[in-house]
Amino acid sequence: MRVRQLTAAAVALLLAAGLGGCSDDPDPARGPEPAPAPAAPTAGTGDVRPVDRDDVQDGGTLRWALDGVPATLNVYQRAANADSKLLAHALYPSLFRPDERGRLVPDPDYLVDAESTPPGQQPQVVTYRLNPHAVWSDGTPLSAADLAAQRAALSGLDPAYQSTKAAGYDAVDTIAQGADPHEVKVTFRRPYGEWRALFGPLYPAAETGGATAFNRALTGTGHLSAGPYSLTRYDAEGGRVTLERNPIWWGDLPKTDRIDFVATPPERRLDALDQDRLDVAELTGVVDRAVPPAPTASASAGGASPAAQPAAQPAARPAAPPAAAAELALRRAESLPGITVHRAAAASLTQLTLNAGRSPLTDPEVRRAVGRAVDRRRIAEAALGPLGLPGAPLGSHLLAGDQEGYRDDSGAAGPADAGQLLDRAGWKRPDGGTRTKDGKELALTLLLPAGSATAQRTADALTADLAESGIAVKPQTVPAESFVQAHLAVGDYDLALFSWPAGVSPAAEQRAAYAKPRPDADGALASDGNYGRSGTEEIDRLFDRAAAELDPAARLDLLQEADVRIWQLGHSVPLYQRPELVAVRTGVAGAGAFGFGWPRFQDLGWTR
Repeated sequence: MRVRQLTAAAVALLLAAGLGGCSDDPDPARGPEPAPAPAAPTAGTGDVRPVDRDDVQDGGTLRWALDGVPATLNVYQRAANADSKLLAHALYPSLFRPDERGRLVPDPDYLVDAESTPPGQQPQVVTYRLNPHAVWSDGTPLSAADLAAQRAALSGLDPAYQSTKAAGYDAVDTIAQGADPHEVKVTFRRPYGEWRALFGPLYPAAETGGATAFNRALTGTGHLSAGPYSLTRYDAEGGRVTLERNPIWWGDLPKTDRIDFVATPPERRLDALDQDRLDVAELTGVVDRAVPPAPTASASAGGASPAAQPAAQPAARPAAPPAAAAELALRRAESLPGITVHRAAAASLTQLTLNAGRSPLTDPEVRRAVGRAVDRRRIAEAALGPLGLPGAPLGSHLLAGDQEGYRDDSGAAGPADAGQLLDRAGWKRPDGGTRTKDGKELALTLLLPAGSATAQRTADALTADLAESGIAVKPQTVPAESFVQAHLAVGDYDLALFSWPAGVSPAAEQRAAYAKPRPDADGALASDGNYGRSGTEEIDRLFDRAAAELDPAARLDLLQEADVRIWQLGHSVPLYQRPELVAVRTGVAGAGAFGFGWPRFQDLGWTR
């Protein structure tokens, strides 16, 4: 579990990368492929074709696209990415895994049960009962030593470990073996309600014990693992990672003999699907960032040689705009024979962030007015409708619409309309145009990632919405590489459009995004992850209380109260869950758009 951090990769797509795969050669074991039935769009949980394991054949190869062979399989290292996480779920244990509502439940392949001391009893002690059959690939059982090594690496207490910040490990005091080698007792230095999110994925102490071992990039074969599959090929230069059945796997026998993960750039995935070199491919970025066809000369130019051309050349046909290119890419994906495009709302929250560190948004009334001027349903329909997903607006800063405890708190922003709020703040609109105050127009910049069709549709709808209330918006597209450091981090924007991941531990993971900013040495508000630069002590206390609350229902109540206060502050406006699009070849079972979850790799295969 990682504290949520916005990176260039996250904003490059409002729709961050997901899952994919391919291979160079068709698999003869698959047989003929009937035409696929269209997948029903879903707005909540994942879109994965349910198939009974008995209806999945044993054997065969599945081909899955990656953006590239990752620099590490250790998801807690700074070089890790989405592909690292996908592969780690096939190779390493997670003691808990999320269900379709984002609730963490024990994974019986690794964990028999776990129980915390009741609320109010100090210190908090969680007793884990590990599956006695669960072993690393050298036959060593999972043990307290593995949990202790991970806590040492991720607690932040030793700066020698070059890890990303992972929430919750700093709350752990000691880890020790319990009544026998399969029982582990974790004692906390302070109550921590989201303890189920710890130790997933879990790495072996033999590979990560000590800073030197932990800091090494986890690549190549020969490393210990404990998943249904083992790593047999890790070819960064050739762009291929191969997993084969773990010969000592103790759980349900993996259906597929082998999974080939092949680096397939997004712009090549539709061709790979069409040429039967790919079985599963994430298409979110393929569609959202489709490259418009290059401008071409008009048909009147014919095929004449340069010598035959008159001095005045015919005008070039302009390239299609991003929205048109995205529509063409989606249409092509849907028309590919033997392919179904699965759709779901991803575990990622797209929002409009307001910079309270720059005038005129330093005024809470103006921020609240912007929030009231946004028609969230209209925005969601504009963004998601062209992708075949329902335009479901998001009403919470902290929870996704399909997550347990979700509640639309947008009413907390108040009943007054935007015009009344702006009038009270002194921004007048005598002629029905852009509002002014002291001779200055109410004009705001809107920062969005370049090349994203979904971001552009969202920006167009936002611009129209705010204009109706007399707020002029000037969209500013910037490359993903400079989005965070050159703009968000230094406060060089008025409004910004991007997505945050919706984690299973919102109290701990999302606190930094809404924590009250503190002045730096020059008196400016330091963001420290809160790019909106507004916050209150009360919101901080609500997050802290929620993180320490052991009762799940009480913790959700505190999170909802924090969300109400964030709405009232005018920090940001939740818009929608970003879309997730995944292409799956007909006959593949267990793959699709996963939402909060991830594949159960031992169930993946080809239907009989």
